[in-house]
Amino acid sequence: SSMSSPAGELIEDTPSVVTLEGLNQNQTIRQTITRFPRDREKQESVLEYSSLGRGILFCSTGAFSQGSTQWGPFSEFGAELGLIADNRRLRLVQLYNREAQLDRLTLIRETLQGTQPAPSPQIAVDQLKGVWQGEAVTVYPDWRSPLSYPTHLRLQQLDSHRLVQQLSFGETTLTSITSTATIEPHRLLFEQSEPKIQVLFLPNGVSSTCPLSIQPGQPFFLEVGWLIAADSRQRLIRHYNEKGEWVSLTLVTEYRSKNRATAL
Repeated sequence: SSMSSPAGELIEDTPSVVTLEGLNQNQTIRQTITRFPRDREKQESVLEYSSLGRGILFCSTGAFSQGSTQWGPFSEFGAELGLIADNRRLRLVQLYNREAQLDRLTLIRETLQGTQPAPSPQIAVDQLKGVWQGEAVTVYPDWRSPLSYPTHLRLQQLDSHRLVQQLSFGETTLTSITSTATIEPHRLLFEQSEPKIQVLFLPNGVSSTCPLSIQPGQPFFLEVGWLIAADSRQRLIRHYNEKGEWVSLTLVTEYRSKNRATAL
């Protein structure tokens, strides 16, 4: 696992092993986490689960998110977002402090024991430009039926400092959102959004998208993106409403159109 500052500066990098065992005819799961900090003895923690907490949801692929169900002023807040691709699993933890500022990020990259991970492309603006067609599935904490719908994402670079994002989604009613980001060396910054949104580029094709600070009365989302291959990407998005209540989890699986010239 790698811990970084909100700007992506590496604070700590710690190898770890996670073991999951089924007990009592798989009615209980035992999770053993062994961490190997540099210059310190290994640390082991064991957790057992027989039910899921209110703050966790799973998608059919095994993607999941767990975390705070409610944001409020002067409270610590955060969530974990996890994605799976073949023999690899990726988890990102986004944490906010009591002043509602993004405080730290933890990226956990895992490979199934005994297998070799396929390399993920390093992520940058050039790797994201183009037209991405996808399918979104939204699941809800109140267990209502999941909702599936197509998505269309166009990322177009205007010049060396600006990028335009056009996102369309929905089947019967089409919703379109257009926004402009400032391009910086390791991130995109959507300064016109309220609150301001940062897309931070992390190792292994990972991006962390979330507000730099949470504003009372404004809906917001926490997102992890994973560029699994050059033209294949997953995104997992945890949505909160204007009251700070967790309302849904959306998994987007998207593929870049082969005709990239139209968006460059």
